[in-house]
Amino acid sequence: MSDAPAIRPVGEYERTPGGAVLMDGIRLRGEIIAGLRARIEAAGSPPVCLATVLVGDDRPSHSYVASKRKLAGDAGMISRHVEFGADASQSQVEDAVAALAADPDVHGILCQLPLPSGLDPEPVLALIPPDKDVDGLTERSMGRLVRGLPGHVGCTPRGVMRLLERYGVPTAGARATVIGRSTLTGLPQVLLLARKGVDATVTLAHSRTSATDMIEVCRQADIIVACAGQARMITAAHVKPGAAVVDVGVSRSEAGIVGDVDFDAVQEVAGAITPMPRGTGPMTIASLLENTLDAARMQGAFTD
Repeated sequence: MSDAPAIRPVGEYERTPGGAVLMDGIRLRGEIIAGLRARIEAAGSPPVCLATVLVGDDRPSHSYVASKRKLAGDAGMISRHVEFGADASQSQVEDAVAALAADPDVHGILCQLPLPSGLDPEPVLALIPPDKDVDGLTERSMGRLVRGLPGHVGCTPRGVMRLLERYGVPTAGARATVIGRSTLTGLPQVLLLARKGVDATVTLAHSRTSATDMIEVCRQADIIVACAGQARMITAAHVKPGAAVVDVGVSRSEAGIVGDVDFDAVQEVAGAITPMPRGTGPMTIASLLENTLDAARMQGAFTD
């Protein structure tokens, strides 16, 4: 078993009690938002518009959208919002998204999921053009990622890549294990880590991987991205000393929200680790805003 490539943190960063570099998503999100605002202002503050669509009364969804709208403003962007009650019809939601898709002043569209019971999200998402799909959720965006064509990457996997880059985690020639195969995170994460220029050798594990094999493939990895949604499934026994461990999973327990990684145990072994919370969650919003600026550029509305 080879040693993990050395983590090379940029600048002085907080470390855990065990000595691992703490990959702080809140801190990096702040840096990214400040950078986006500076770029927009340097370009003469052209209008860069993110539109959000919210349906129903799900409290977490309302909180998420409010946060996204606020941070878009912090980044110097315009926020447009369309909201429906839980009794909205499929056609009402589709008509609203279609109108945003046709509006040249709207550069990115985010339809907050899940939709209320009885509404089908797939026809709604299908109305979002690839260049405005700043969530990277549609099948056309995934197809572009697979083919290596210009498009928007899902916000969570893009955020993971930004954390690895900012905190000096080498990827070229590294072994990576991604745990979880969802189309939202796991599968695009595999593609991003393996693509040319990043050049990791990637293993995909999932809920059907045996416990023995899971430990083996994780112990071989220089980078572990856990996104299976199984609370504290990654323990110190899974981690090669010095490896970078990124926790994407979210589970609710009596103790509150926990991730897929047993943080207290793993931070004693890892070379770098994300906290939960304050890790990958903030980076999802940061990546959404990066995608929105990219969308404005793709549509000819922004040049820097």
